[in-house]
Amino acid sequence: MLLTDRRVARGALVDVVAGAVGGGVRWVVLREKDLPRAERLALAVDLRAILAEAGGTLVVAGPDPLDGDAVHLPAAGPYPPPAVGLVGRSCHDTAELARLTTEHYATLSPVYETKTKPGHGPALRPAGLAVLVKASPVPVLALGGIETPDQVTACVEAGAAGVAVLGAIMRAQDPTETATTLGRAFQEAATRLVTSPARRGERPPETGLRPTVTTEGSSLTARSGHGRPQPRPQPPKNASGHGRPQPSTVTTGEDQ
Repeated sequence: MLLTDRRVARGALVDVVAGAVGGGVRWVVLREKDLPRAERLALAVDLRAILAEAGGTLVVAGPDPLDGDAVHLPAAGPYPPPAVGLVGRSCHDTAELARLTTEHYATLSPVYETKTKPGHGPALRPAGLAVLVKASPVPVLALGGIETPDQVTACVEAGAAGVAVLGAIMRAQDPTETATTLGRAFQEAATRLVTSPARRGERPPETGLRPTVTTEGSSLTARSGHGRPQPRPQPPKNASGHGRPQPSTVTTGEDQ
């Protein structure tokens, strides 16, 4: 998942997003909340066109889906969430996770110190992320200060179903290369995690969060493992995005 911020992007926002999608990103969260609705709507149209060619999804920050069907909400509200096809929410602690109702996923942040919001925190670090992942009723995307392959790997090992990035791609000289690099790290870490139980002759857990491996047609909600049987995970076949709204190999961004 790539979260947008035109103020820190090295180039035109549409071009940066196009580059990231070329590198494997399949979810983009349109922020830019300071823009008038008409300008934001026009930007949403442009970004949806880019994502449509790759089978991706545009998620709009805030309760207004801008003529779409996917929103990402702040922890403060609104409650209950709007009735749209995909709803995410920013969370930071167990109390905010406990307020989730019909949301499909949550972001947990900040995992690391973030350049976009200096002083925001304290940082969860992978250990704190792991604790909150276990407390979450929905799949979790790690968010905040994630810039390196090692950080992506640590988030997957902590139980994150995806990774959200902002600065690493918005500020990148080559968004495609950065998205590819971080996506590869996610893919490799998730593959190791879902295949290691079988190698040890163990049965993978039937409940609990598992990282989302990028395969066509998979569902983030179905992978939550809460209250429903889960199929045994299989290694990824490619680095494409998910058919139903899914984070790609990397969900890219800082805290909302």
